[in-house]
Amino acid sequence: MGLFKRNPFGHILILKKWLIRFFGVLTHRRFRGFNELQIEGSEIIKDLPDTNVLFISNHQTYFADVVSMFHVFNATLSGRVDSIKNVGYIWQPKLNVYYVAAKETMKAGLLPKILAYMGSISIERTWRSEGKNVKRQVKMSDISNIGKALDDGWVITFPQGTTTPFKPVRKGTAHIIKKYKPIVVPIVIDGFRRSFDKKGLRIKKKNILQSFEIKQPLDINYDNESFDDIVKRIEEAIEQHPSFLKVLSKKTIKEQEELNKLREW
Repeated sequence: MGLFKRNPFGHILILKKWLIRFFGVLTHRRFRGFNELQIEGSEIIKDLPDTNVLFISNHQTYFADVVSMFHVFNATLSGRVDSIKNVGYIWQPKLNVYYVAAKETMKAGLLPKILAYMGSISIERTWRSEGKNVKRQVKMSDISNIGKALDDGWVITFPQGTTTPFKPVRKGTAHIIKKYKPIVVPIVIDGFRRSFDKKGLRIKKKNILQSFEIKQPLDINYDNESFDDIVKRIEEAIEQHPSFLKVLSKKTIKEQEELNKLREW
C-alpha cells in the first residue's frame, strides 16, 4: 500500500518522483549549461514551513518558469544556496509542490499532460479560452483545489494569468490569499523570454543570463487589507506595476547610451 501512496489529487507519489527526476536531469542544462540561472535570495526557502506557502511570480513562458522553480526549490532544500550546481539534488525532490495552470494548456498534447501529473492545479480561465476573450464565473472547485494544494504543500501561481508583461494582476489571487491566509513569497524572473520559445520547451537562444530573485514574504493583514490593496502589493512585489515601466525605460535608455559610448570608443 505504501508503494502506491497518493497525494490529495490522486497522483501516485513514486511515479511523480520519477517524473521529476527524469525531467529534472533532462532540463538541468537549460539553466546551467546552455544558459546560466543567476539566483538571489534562495536562503528564504529553507525557513519556510512545509505547507500553506504561496509563491507569486511574473510569467515569461508556459513551462520553463515552473521548471526553474522546481530546480531552485529542490537545490536549496538539499543545502545549496543560490546555486543549482550538481543536479543530484533532484534525486529526493519535494513532492508537495504544485503550480496553477490553465486547463486548456495542460491538455494540449502528451507532454503537457505528463507535466501536469508532476503538480499542476489545472483551472478554467474566466477571461480567456482557446485564444478568445470570454467572461465566465469562477469555478469554486478550482478555488477549492488550490486550497487543497496549500493544505498539502507549496503552490506556485502567476497572478497575471499571461506571459505578456505588465498585464494587470487578476483579483482571484487576492481572494485566495484572503481566504486561505498563506505565506506569500514573491519571485521575479527575467531572461526566460529571450532564451526560450513561448511554451518554454525549445531553447531559442544560448548564453543568456537568466535571473531568479526570491524576495522576503509579504507582510499581509489578511482581514483588513482590501482585495485592491493586495492586488497592488502583488504587482509591486513581482515588479509588474505600471510604475516599473518608467524604471525599465530609464534602465534601457542608460544601457543604450553606454553601448553607444563603447561603439564610439
